[in-house]
Amino acid sequence: MTGTSRIDLPRPGLEETGDAISRGERTAGDNCEDSLERIASYDSQLNAFITVAAGSARSAAADIDARPALDRGSLPLAGVCLGIKDNLVGSLGEVPTTAGSRILSTWIPPAGYEATCVERLHRAGAVIIGKTNCDEFGMGSSGEYSAFGATRNPRDLGRVPGGSSSGSAAAVAAGLVDAALGTDTGGSIRQPAALTGTVGLKPTWGRVSRWGLVAYASSFDSIGPITRTVRGAALLLGVIAGQDTRDATSSSQPVPDYLADIEADVEGFVVARLSAGNGTAIQPAISAGVQQAADLLAGAGARVEHRPDPVPHEAIAAYYLIATSEAASNLARYDGLRYGSAVRLESSLTERVAATRGTGFGPEVRRRIVLGTFALSRGYAEQYYRRAVRLRARVGAAWSELFESADLVLMPTTPTTTWPLGEKLSDPVAMYLSDRFTIPVNLAGLPAISVPIGEDENGLPVGVQLVAPPFAEKRLLRAARAIERGCA
Repeated sequence: MTGTSRIDLPRPGLEETGDAISRGERTAGDNCEDSLERIASYDSQLNAFITVAAGSARSAAADIDARPALDRGSLPLAGVCLGIKDNLVGSLGEVPTTAGSRILSTWIPPAGYEATCVERLHRAGAVIIGKTNCDEFGMGSSGEYSAFGATRNPRDLGRVPGGSSSGSAAAVAAGLVDAALGTDTGGSIRQPAALTGTVGLKPTWGRVSRWGLVAYASSFDSIGPITRTVRGAALLLGVIAGQDTRDATSSSQPVPDYLADIEADVEGFVVARLSAGNGTAIQPAISAGVQQAADLLAGAGARVEHRPDPVPHEAIAAYYLIATSEAASNLARYDGLRYGSAVRLESSLTERVAATRGTGFGPEVRRRIVLGTFALSRGYAEQYYRRAVRLRARVGAAWSELFESADLVLMPTTPTTTWPLGEKLSDPVAMYLSDRFTIPVNLAGLPAISVPIGEDENGLPVGVQLVAPPFAEKRLLRAARAIERGCA
C-alpha cells in the first residue's frame, strides 16, 4: 500500500497474543506471517527495519507451534513477534548487526554470540522478526542519522519518529510487530515512544544486562521495551531483567513479578510534579498532558505535589561531555584493522585509518567523537570532563533528595510533539535539547517510563514521563498503568 499519510494497523496487546498462541487459538506461524506481510506492505514507507530475518523467524515460529500445549503454555512470550534495535547482537542467521552505521554494514556476529536480552527473549518463546533501524551508534534524537536512511513516524509520515530507537518505536506504533527492544542512553527509548504514541520503558541502569550491546556511552546505556501497552512493557521487562555474569555491571537485585499488583490503585503514593524550570519552552499540549496525568493519578488516590526542578541547568552540557567522551573511547576500536569495514589505500597506516573512519562514520558520530576527544585531551580534561563528572554526582544527589519525600516524579517526556523531517538537522543544539527532560534521568541511572496521554491540536501524540528511585520499576509501572487506564 502506498500514498497514506498515517499507518496504524490494529494489533492485540502483547499478553493477549501470547495467551492466544499458548491456548492454541492462534498459531505462532500465523502471527509471524502477519508481521512479515505487514512489513512487506508498509515498511517501504516507514523504513523501520534494516534487516528482516524472515527465515529464522519462520523457523522459530514453527518450533513454537511444534511444542506440546503444556510446554508452549509455560512460555511467557509464546509466538510473540518482536523487533530488536540493530545495535543488539542477535543470532538470526547470516544477519549483520550494523548499529545503523556504514562501518558495520557487513559485520555478521560470530556464531553463538548473542546479546543476553535477546537470548532471554528466545528462551521465553519470542519470534524475532528482524533488526530495526536506528540513529548511527545510538547517536541521535530524530531517526535521521542512520546510514540506511531516515525512519518516518507512522502517525505522520512527513515527521520524525524520534531517536535513536526510531525503527523500534515506528514498528510498534504502526502495528508491524507486537513489541520491540530499544536502547536508552539519553532518552532514546522514551523520546521516540512519546513522539509515536507508544509506551517506552528505560529500566534502572544495570537492571538489564548490556552483554551483546554495541556500546555508545557505557555508563548510560540501558536496554528496554517499547510496547503498545504498559502491561506489555511489564511483561517484557520481566523476561529480559536480571543479573548476567558476563556483564559485571548488571545488578544482583531480585527481579520481581512486574505484572503482580499492576492494576492496583496508587493510594498513598506521593507524586512530585516538576515545574518546567531552566527556561525550557514547552508546547501547550505537553503541559496539558502533564496536567491530565496529574489529575488521573490524583483521581486514583495519589497525592500530587508541585516541586521545583532539582536538576541544574548545566546537566545537559555535562551529559554531552561525558557521553561523547565515552563514545570517543568506545568507537576508537573501529579502525578497519580490528573492527569495521576498511578503506583499502596504498598509503600509510594513518591515512588508511583516517579514510576508514572518515567514510565509515556519519557526520553526527564524527562530531561526537571530536567533542569527546577534545574533552579528554591533555590540558582540557579537568576543565571539561572532570567538571562534568562532578556535576553528574550533584544531579544524582538532587534526585536522591527529591525521592526522600516522593515516591515518583511526573514530568514531560519531550518539550514538543514530533517535528517535520529535516527541520532540526542543521541545528544540532536544537536537536540535543529535544532530550531536555530525559537526559537528567540517565545521569542518575534511574528507571523511567513514557506513557501516551492523548494528542495535540494536529493529532500528534503527546507523552508524559514518570521517574522512580532505583529498582522501583514495579511502582513505576503501577502508576503508568493508572494513567493508561484513565485514558481508556
